[in-house]
Amino acid sequence: MSAQIVIATYKPHAGNDEALRDLIREHLPALRKYELVTDRPSMLMRAQDGTYLEIFEWASAAASDQAHHHPAIAKIWEGMGALGDMPTLSQLEETTRMFPHFEPVDL
Repeated sequence: MSAQIVIATYKPHAGNDEALRDLIREHLPALRKYELVTDRPSMLMRAQDGTYLEIFEWASAAASDQAHHHPAIAKIWEGMGALGDMPTLSQLEETTRMFPHFEPVDL
């Protein structure tokens, strides 16, 4: 199967915004290091409730599964899980509108 676009969501627990942003900053470089994502530019944005949305492209359908078994990626994901939740898109208020708008975020 070919490359696939994913929208990952991260909602920091109270007081964990900066620490979660630090892990988000590490996330794509680590995935790229292990050739799990393409070179397509990623995008990071924030919903009104503080949830971050990270859009990137897996190198293949298998790359997502490979990432789940890679120790360096698992460490980042475990840290993200400790610092926040990963809500579904349907939980974001913006997605109830026809054209959802989000705040761009630069790391």
